[in-house]
Amino acid sequence: MRTDAHFIDVPEKPRVNTQAGTSRLAVMNFLNEVAGDFPHAISLASGRPAEDFFDLDRWLEAIPLYQRELSTRWGVTRADAGRRLAQYGRTNGLINELVAAQLKQDEGVQTRGEHIVIGAGCQEALALCLLSLCREKNDVVLARDPTYIGMTGVADLHGIEIVPLYAHDDGLADELRTVTERLGREGKRARALYLIPEFDNPTGAVLSLRVRKELLDVCADQRMLVLEDNPYGLFRYEGERVPTMYALDHTGSVVYLFTYSKTLCPAVRIGGAVVPDTLFGDAIAARALVAELGERKSFLTVNTSQLNQALIGGILLSENGTLNRLVSPQRDHYRKNRDLMLSALSDEFAGNDEGIRWNRPEGGFFLTMDLPFRFGQEEVLQCARERHVIPMPLSFFSLSGICQNSIRLAFSNVASTHIAEGVARLGQFIRQCEEACHAAV
Repeated sequence: MRTDAHFIDVPEKPRVNTQAGTSRLAVMNFLNEVAGDFPHAISLASGRPAEDFFDLDRWLEAIPLYQRELSTRWGVTRADAGRRLAQYGRTNGLINELVAAQLKQDEGVQTRGEHIVIGAGCQEALALCLLSLCREKNDVVLARDPTYIGMTGVADLHGIEIVPLYAHDDGLADELRTVTERLGREGKRARALYLIPEFDNPTGAVLSLRVRKELLDVCADQRMLVLEDNPYGLFRYEGERVPTMYALDHTGSVVYLFTYSKTLCPAVRIGGAVVPDTLFGDAIAARALVAELGERKSFLTVNTSQLNQALIGGILLSENGTLNRLVSPQRDHYRKNRDLMLSALSDEFAGNDEGIRWNRPEGGFFLTMDLPFRFGQEEVLQCARERHVIPMPLSFFSLSGICQNSIRLAFSNVASTHIAEGVARLGQFIRQCEEACHAAV
């Protein structure tokens, strides 16, 4: 049986695994090892962007374009502008105004360059935010369970406690209020709520407009910042676009995280954080947060590569400040891959009523699938070894040990011609496991 909704079984008493940090930090190494040990397997685990749209020659030509722009802006020769680009640069970034213009056009994010901190990818920006907000032992960050392991890895590395939220759209704001109030009684401070509202990684889910507004109300009341991560927002395939939480925010409670890793390429390592004009109405506090992010960055990476920033800057100049033309063919490709995967799942599991179900994401890179048996690390190895296909256990993203019977399937970085075969091989493994489960009863 299939359904368009993804369900998560929540334990009556959630098990917050004190050893979860160790296993979460080992996840990426494990998956890389599996991919290396089984190079001919079809990977449905990788959430990387499709390499067909990488245009390195053209992108490298964007650097001298931005160099000429700087030459004019600074009133120096082109050679001098190039030498400055090759030098250490401003900690908070060089291309901030161009980024602000692109975020406004493409994502509806209204900001100014001085409120942007350019990082070495969104990952650095996320780390800087968590370290700046959670400085005391009783400071905690909240996140939905399951959630992106890049965030949990940063928190684990620095000993920051993550408190899970389990509710779906209905009830999420109520749960957030209940949990933050409970934490207050325990002497803890909920400093940040981490969310991927648009095509969440790993679930592919989208937060409704109503829930976004409800969450913002709770966060404003509790003086808790939302860290809104939006790597997939430009990859909507159907349905009505929902405004970002940053655009909906009227109290200064959202820090917006962005990246060019999915829209252009990961190797450029350019992303960042947008701090609102005020933090809960306080403009001085907002400027102080921008300054602290920059201070921390100055001792972490000094500054983000100015050559990489020049590449992004030149592309934005050549595209008149928007990535829409470049993203459009990518969006069509990912939509095609999603539809191929959904069709293959329908064909492979037609008439199945054994608890097999999956969701239909409106965008992004992933969908999730529920199974009638546990699927973990051992099952990944067995599936890769015997059926030559690699899925991703959803439990790898869990904060508290849920999602043991679910997997994430990525359709972004698998060849369109391999999707049906990959799903067929997965189907063979699933039926094999079902038969083994029945035989054991």
